[in-house]
Amino acid sequence: MPDSKSLRTFEAFCDLTLPKADWTHEAHLVVCRVALVGRTPAETVDFLRDGIRAYNRATGVENTDSSGYHETLTRYYVAAVASLRTARLDDVLAAPCCATAAPLRHWTRAVLFSPAARADWVAPDLAPLPWPRIGPSYRRRARSEDVRT
Repeated sequence: MPDSKSLRTFEAFCDLTLPKADWTHEAHLVVCRVALVGRTPAETVDFLRDGIRAYNRATGVENTDSSGYHETLTRYYVAAVASLRTARLDDVLAAPCCATAAPLRHWTRAVLFSPAARADWVAPDLAPLPWPRIGPSYRRRARSEDVRT
């Protein structure tokens, strides 16, 4: 069961009242961890995809091929947090696989921050992930109103 601070962060994210300055890497992990309660990892990706895009729009961040929502990173961190499902929040936040730079152990910067990786899942080009990738999602593609080219 998530602690009260995590629930407050999650609720503020969901109702789009979380201050933009509070939408940190740690907050992303907290929201992901709470979202995994009662959801499969694939369902969590779908939930976060919609939620992050909506949150970005509400805070003035455009979801484009170079800004805003990032599919590959979202799938990476959902899988990383799901792999630690039984861990306490402090352990999740301290886990090497959840560090900000952790994806760069698996992807080159050029591939990870490409428009293709932002728009859809792109497989690692440096090292395989230590867990199975989250399977195809039923709402994988960005909606046209969310992506501007």
